[in-house]
Amino acid sequence: MPEIIKLLRPKDWAKNGFLFIPAFFARKFFDLHNIELLVGGFFAFSFLASSIYIINDYRDIEDDRKHPKKSKRPLASGKVSKSTGLLVAIILLIAGVILGYILDPSGKFLFLLGIYYSLNMGYSFGLKNISIVDIMIVAAGFVLRVKGGAVLGRIDTTEWLIIMTFLLALFMAIGKRRDDVILKLSTGTDMRKAVKGYTLDYLNIVLGLVCAIIIVAYINYTVSGALYLEFGHRLYYTSIFVIAGVLRYLQIIFVLNNSGSPTDILYKDRFIQLTLLLWVASFFAILYLKDANFFG
Repeated sequence: MPEIIKLLRPKDWAKNGFLFIPAFFARKFFDLHNIELLVGGFFAFSFLASSIYIINDYRDIEDDRKHPKKSKRPLASGKVSKSTGLLVAIILLIAGVILGYILDPSGKFLFLLGIYYSLNMGYSFGLKNISIVDIMIVAAGFVLRVKGGAVLGRIDTTEWLIIMTFLLALFMAIGKRRDDVILKLSTGTDMRKAVKGYTLDYLNIVLGLVCAIIIVAYINYTVSGALYLEFGHRLYYTSIFVIAGVLRYLQIIFVLNNSGSPTDILYKDRFIQLTLLLWVASFFAILYLKDANFFG
C-alpha cells in the first residue's frame, strides 16, 4: 500500500491548490458552499493528475531507471507491477470524471478536466519531447486549474490573473528544465528528449526574461483599473513579497544549483514559505479587512 500511495505522488497535489485562487481574489474564500465545491474540484484534478503521473511513469520506465531520483519510483524500481499501475490509473480516471460531473452537472468543469487530461496525455505520449512545447503545456495546466476554480465558484477571472498564473508556472517549468540540462552535463545521459533543444545559456537568458516579465506584470496588476479604484495604492505593497520570492527562487537555481521539483522547493524552503505566507496575509488584509485601513 505505501508504494501505491507513492505511485500517486500525493505531494504534487499541492499544485491543484491553484483552484482556490479565483475564490480568494473574489473574496469568496469563506463561502462554505463554494469551498466545498473547490475541495471536491481539488480531488477531481488530483485523481486525474495521479492517473497521468502513473501513465507517464509507465511510459518512462526505462528512462527513469537512468535517473538518480526517478529510479526509485514504484514502477521504475519494480515495487509496483505495470498491470497494477495501469489498473490504478484507470480507477483514478473514472473517479475524477464522476466527481467532476457531480460537482458541476452543466459539464463546464468536466470540459476543463477533459482538456487538462487530453493535454497531459498528449504530453506523456510525445509532446514532452518537443522543446518549448513541453514547458508551455506544463504552464497551461496551471491556467486550467485556475479556470476550473473559477467555474466551480462561478467567478469571472481577469486577464491579469490568467497571465500571472501562466508566467509563474512557466518560470518554474524553465527552472526544472535547467536542472535536467545540468544533470545531462554531469552524467552525459539525456533524461528527457526535449533537453536536446535547450542549453544552459539559453535557459539562463529565458529565466531572466520571464522573471522580469513576472515582476512587471504583477506590478501592473496591482495598479490596474478597477483594483486601483477600489484599493488605491495598497495592493502595490504586496509586490515586495513577489519580488523576494522570485529572487529567492533564482538564488536556489543559480547559487544553490537546486532547481528540481518546484513542489519540493515549496515544501522545504523556509524563505519561499515565509514570503508566500506574508503575501497571502497582506492580500488577505487588503481584500478582506480593507475597512480597517491598515495600509493608510
